[in-house]
Amino acid sequence: MNLKSSAIVLATTLLCGICYAQTQTATQEKQTAPLEDFKPSTLNQPGQQYPQVNSQGYARFRMVAPQAQSVIVSLGLGGTRGGTPLTKVTDSVWMGTTAGPMEEGFHYYRVTVDGGVFNDPGTLNFYGSTRWESGIEIPAHDQDFYALKDVPHGHVQQIFFPSKSTNTSRRAFVYTPPGYEKGKSKRYPVLYLQHGWGEDETAWTNQGHANLIMDNLIAEGKIKPFIIVMTYGMTNDIRPGGGGLRNFDIKPFQTVLLDELIPYVDAYFRTIADQSHRAMAGLSMGGFETHTITLARPDLFSYYGLLSGGTYKPEEIKDKSKVKLIFMSCGSFENPDGVTKAAEALKAAGFNAVSYVSPNTRHEFQTWRRSLYVLAPMLFKD
Repeated sequence: MNLKSSAIVLATTLLCGICYAQTQTATQEKQTAPLEDFKPSTLNQPGQQYPQVNSQGYARFRMVAPQAQSVIVSLGLGGTRGGTPLTKVTDSVWMGTTAGPMEEGFHYYRVTVDGGVFNDPGTLNFYGSTRWESGIEIPAHDQDFYALKDVPHGHVQQIFFPSKSTNTSRRAFVYTPPGYEKGKSKRYPVLYLQHGWGEDETAWTNQGHANLIMDNLIAEGKIKPFIIVMTYGMTNDIRPGGGGLRNFDIKPFQTVLLDELIPYVDAYFRTIADQSHRAMAGLSMGGFETHTITLARPDLFSYYGLLSGGTYKPEEIKDKSKVKLIFMSCGSFENPDGVTKAAEALKAAGFNAVSYVSPNTRHEFQTWRRSLYVLAPMLFKD
């Protein structure tokens, strides 16, 4: 099987996994009547009271659609986790509450009004499903690790780097740790961190809070500061009508990352520009990209991370001495046994392999926030 065929097969498998995970029920617990302690979601537009969430994790939605005959809120990436029908409560207002509590963390959603798909004007939008989707946050019991705190903060800056292979300038976001701007000689390791299918280079900071996770870990003295680079992981058209994942070929993106972005970052940022101080990780499709590229170019990366993005096999890695860490994770409602067993097989073969299973989460950002929180302290320890 050639590289493009392998890419299509694995990417399709990952997408099927996404769809399967997101069509599951929102909770395995017995449904109960929601408590009436609803508060506006933290992701609402300024001054907007809906959507709301309560202490149990239920979500309540309100739409103004006077001429509508049907209003449905669909949750999950692409609206694939079933719908919450809203009821018309006045001549123009529709309201409804999820049938049960939702899992902790960030969720995409969309509104269908008489068959047309719209975003909720009450909340902020986030790029997913190859479009801007509405977002809602269900407060998590462990949200402190990505909370905005009174600690020194790093900077996230947008850069544009020349790409001869695609005949354009491409965008990336670069996180530099607190104190980077004040230094003149100190150099830093780099993590290249990839988003999932249908998302873009904004996902890890907007949905994932990667910068806040880093700031808090650094403030607590739990990690060695490093740079994170996030760029768009596709080079072809994946919008509706563009062929989707069926036409995905990783080779052009591999060229962009290895031959154009990495040299640009090493030239314009104070990096430690060698294999032993460079890592690559990604969620879902970004994990597939990480898996393929790290195996193809072990001379460039020494730390590998697959977040709900598959696993490595010992026989795939030709030179054990080049790999310092293999990290694999997923949500407990995904494929935890596969991840755990893969790590055990790698350990038995002499690799430094770690598995992590996020409790009570699926193929979603709470899984990946927690995964980054666990992974980051393991990077660049030498």
